[in-house]
Amino acid sequence: MKFRAKIVDGACLNHFTRISNMIAKLAKTCTLRISPDKLNFILCDKLANGGVSMWCELEQENFFNEFQMEGVSAENNEIYLELTSENLSRALKTAQNARALKIKLTNKHFPCLTVSVELVSIYLPVLKTMKSVVEKMKNISNHLVIEANLDGELNLKIETELVCVTTHFKDLGNPPLASESTHQDRNVEHMAEVHIDIRKLLQFLAGQQVNPTKALCNIVNNKMVHFDLLHEDVSLQYFIPALS
Repeated sequence: MKFRAKIVDGACLNHFTRISNMIAKLAKTCTLRISPDKLNFILCDKLANGGVSMWCELEQENFFNEFQMEGVSAENNEIYLELTSENLSRALKTAQNARALKIKLTNKHFPCLTVSVELVSIYLPVLKTMKSVVEKMKNISNHLVIEANLDGELNLKIETELVCVTTHFKDLGNPPLASESTHQDRNVEHMAEVHIDIRKLLQFLAGQQVNPTKALCNIVNNKMVHFDLLHEDVSLQYFIPALS
């Protein structure tokens, strides 16, 4: 069995997320039925025990830009998967304002749905330079805004009642996958941003003892920033959540 789907349109992604939230409120667990044309969320409690039933049907073409599936056989071209509704809802919430969302069927010891989000991804400037800037900003504010786009621009910003300071980095470049997957209707100059604790960022930058061969920053808008450093055979990934 195979299943892979992708949502690029922001309105479709938000609508699909709202439906998932609704399902999570109606049922703790449900059965997801995947067919070539439709997705169904099904709940069938035992009627003898006063249980309820639910049937939610979505036309896949109204949500997904890409949709591929193969069932058990040509005659039974369907996939049935039992899932915890709240887990799907939580996963989709992280995708709000994302550039794209991918859902696929994987087998990690048991069949499960894997949700992946396409983020704003950009190469970092020289880490020593970035550390020096952040150290100076820390003397003014405990909070920092990191924003970046797919045009190779990254900004570090602090704002207080008395002062607003922004450091601009340009022509940093974006990883090939981020650049190639840019949808033609997307504005590459649009900034994704995240508001974080400046001390956590400085802790990360101060802890670097070697110059990585590759340093990436991935931003989930208003949710999280993810740093990915690679040096020879060592890989370090560091996540900082957004401030509420």
